[in-house]
Amino acid sequence: MSKSIYFILGGVVLGALGGYAYWYFIGCNTGSCPITSIWYHSTAYGAMMGGLLGNIATPAAKKQEENEENTAPEKKTT
Repeated sequence: MSKSIYFILGGVVLGALGGYAYWYFIGCNTGSCPITSIWYHSTAYGAMMGGLLGNIATPAAKKQEENEENTAPEKKTT
């Protein structure tokens, strides 16, 4: 599994935690807010945003991974 999937999954987990924390601490008491009035809406929205942000970070991870593959020492054959 490549390193880039870990960035996306990490972003999803952190986003979900952030979305839940936002609902718990700030939230919407009136029920008129479509995202923050229900905990699972806020958590799902946070997970989606976290996954998107994690996906933005993957090009840097892919570039680093490619650099590591290209600079690996070559095996000498005798």
